Amino acid sequence: MSTRLYLDTPLTAGTTLALPPGAARHVQVRRLQPGDALLLFDGSGAEWPAEVAAMGRSEVTVRIGAPLAVERELPFAATLALGMPANDRMDALVEKATELGVARIQPLVCERSVLRLDGERAERKQAHWQAVAVAACEQCGRTRVPQLLPVRPLAGWLADGAAQQALGTRLLLSPRPGARPLAEALPADAAFCSLSGPEGGLSPAEEAAAEAAGFAAVGLGPRVLRADTAPLALLAWAGLRV
Repeated sequence: MSTRLYLDTPLTAGTTLALPPGAARHVQVRRLQPGDALLLFDGSGAEWPAEVAAMGRSEVTVRIGAPLAVERELPFAATLALGMPANDRMDALVEKATELGVARIQPLVCERSVLRLDGERAERKQAHWQAVAVAACEQCGRTRVPQLLPVRPLAGWLADGAAQQALGTRLLLSPRPGARPLAEALPADAAFCSLSGPEGGLSPAEEAAAEAAGFAAVGLGPRVLRADTAPLALLAWAGLRV
């Protein structure tokens, strides 16, 4: 597989570009040499074939070719709003959700959250998770990078009308009896936002607040899935229907 690199700058065919330090190190680690091919993408939905033009001790220059139109995205926008799981499970969730085609991830702090972030620590984690998403895009072939939104308290996010706009069908993942089967609640090829809790799930008050905000409770079957499994199961199921 060709080396794929994301560059956070618009790319132009026929130009020569010095790679930023992180991308340059990646090329050096892969031991690419002048004339070797690679693929670049800038998040706009295309890929640019390129070749290494020059290798310096710290600088790598590439020559960019004509863009290739590719389409590997889901035909609908999928948003995962979730109570952040603890330890390294959030990293894995971001990686796998990116591979499965998520458009946005909204990390939330809930009543039962073990992982609680705010201030500079939350900002650092957001930047880290965005980097995880970029690396997953480079690996899986996506040309658009999902957006990792700032960490927010669940109550504030539900009350924010602007944040709730354009979410599509709103689904509340709930293990409680009486929740509708997912297949009945989500139209095919429809944009959606799923809301799920951290370890221990959402509290009854939080579920009630979500339903008051327009989220419909749905179930994922008879087994209780982990906080980092449930949103991925829904995303995989939705993508397989395309």
